[in-house]
Amino acid sequence: MSEAFGDGSGGLPCVLSEDVTAFMTDPTLPPWAMGPIVAAMMEIGETRGLVAASTAAEDWPECRLLPLGEDGALGIIEYVIAKDAVPPQVIVTRVLLY
Repeated sequence: MSEAFGDGSGGLPCVLSEDVTAFMTDPTLPPWAMGPIVAAMMEIGETRGLVAASTAAEDWPECRLLPLGEDGALGIIEYVIAKDAVPPQVIVTRVLLY
């Protein structure tokens, strides 16, 4: 999947929005959530945002949702693939825990 944009490079940096940064540094974030969130973000970056389990918005395919945990039992991660940005990156815009 690292060839998705035809440039032969590896993954993309996974950048956090201000809201997600605040969410991840909030001391009330449940300890059980950190590992699955970070693992998902790593997979998002390594696959250039094209994680097999993610779904794309119909009118904005760069915006994707990724279930968090088995069958999405823990929540979802929303992100945008910004392949035309300089440098190209994936921006995590929201994390919703259930």
